[in-house]
Amino acid sequence: MAESRKVIIDAGHGGAEPGAIYQGRQEKTDNLRLALAVGQILSNNGVEVAYTRVTDIYQTPFEKAQMANNWDADYFLSIHRNAMPVPGTASGIQSLVYADESTAALMAENINQELVKMGWRDLGVIERPGLVVLRRTEMPAVLVEAGYLDNEADNQFFDANFGAVADAIAQGVLNTLREEEKEPEYYQIQVGAYENRALADQLLNRLLAEGLPAFLIEQDGLYKVRVGAYLNLDNAAWMEKTLRSMGYPTVMVRESAVR
Repeated sequence: MAESRKVIIDAGHGGAEPGAIYQGRQEKTDNLRLALAVGQILSNNGVEVAYTRVTDIYQTPFEKAQMANNWDADYFLSIHRNAMPVPGTASGIQSLVYADESTAALMAENINQELVKMGWRDLGVIERPGLVVLRRTEMPAVLVEAGYLDNEADNQFFDANFGAVADAIAQGVLNTLREEEKEPEYYQIQVGAYENRALADQLLNRLLAEGLPAFLIEQDGLYKVRVGAYLNLDNAAWMEKTLRSMGYPTVMVRESAVR
């Protein structure tokens, strides 16, 4: 990573609050084991990692969220396993977010994709705005449900592929960090490219006089006149349509940054 990012990992439940229980198996134990394994992989890849717990203790959801906020974490990841009122009636993984948008949704989708690659059934990214650890955290937060504790097939798959499960979750996080590091790409509308600077300046001044957000760049030995720099493709398409209606020839281009 170009710059170390801080991820706090929460092993769900703990202490007197075991989470789901099935045939003597307690969710809190699976959660802690998996959280520590995921954290180790992230640490090995240059991520700064902290944990809400590393032993069998209980903290309230509010305390967990506050720990993440106090540490000034960049991302919050909560590890859980799922359960149903009737055991054995569901199977697969899912990720929960406060709202299905922005970085949290991206991370949730990336984690799910990696888990699906190794054989899990994808139950999707679900909005759960009522969960305290998603609502009270001040950074992108994702809660991962790593299979159903009350499903024997899920438990067998979880145990037989434990290292791969941890790696898939970690890779989903790492993929998100890499994507977040990329410079944003902008859509720009090019209306002319000249070897002669004076001709480019004439076009630029005409566009500016018409109130258009025009600018000039020097690239590939040419002076290029462009209008606008848009993250949203629809906005760029609207500007291109406007320019064409004014009689300008246009080409839409993409750049990593406004030059």
